[in-house]
Amino acid sequence: MLHHFFDWLLASRTNCATVIYAWFLIGFVGQALFTSRFLVQWFKSEIVGKSVVPVAFWWFSVAGGVVMLAYSIYRTDPVFIAGQAGGLIVYFRNLYLVYRERARDAATA
Repeated sequence: MLHHFFDWLLASRTNCATVIYAWFLIGFVGQALFTSRFLVQWFKSEIVGKSVVPVAFWWFSVAGGVVMLAYSIYRTDPVFIAGQAGGLIVYFRNLYLVYRERARDAATA
């Protein structure tokens, strides 16, 4: 079924199909970024032998959140927009806390 969808998009040379295809890809890139954050967290936890959240988790969260927010705005989905925008606040706050702690640790070292 997905194969037919791609065939239809590629066969159509209209701007509308190109835009739809581009946003379709953008949506999947956002989802791939979110998946990457969990893979990074899982691999790091396995290496250390306990549950940890590396800073890369938050950067993938921001990247995925920004891409998915753009996609949700394009789709004009207010529920999705609110969820992604709210998530970005949490991701940026966690990055702030990580870097504030690192700066404190560096100052006391």
